[in-house]
Amino acid sequence: MTELNVQNMTCGHCVSAVTRAVNSIDPQASVQVDLQSGRVRVDGTSPARDLVKALDDAGYPAVQAESRAPAAAKKGICCGCG
Repeated sequence: MTELNVQNMTCGHCVSAVTRAVNSIDPQASVQVDLQSGRVRVDGTSPARDLVKALDDAGYPAVQAESRAPAAAKKGICCGCG
């Protein structure tokens, strides 16, 4: 399981885009997105650095979350669907 802090997620479209980005490199991965905390959990086989790159490329800057550290809410620009 990999946990990431991801910026710029504010709506359901963002959740779909983040999920697609992860699944583009790890099709079998299970993706859980928490918009409020800005945290994404990925249960898959791809290394965190590959997940971070895929999310960055999709417009969602990401960093691997520290274990046991609470996720800070990430406020940022929306995907523009609104």
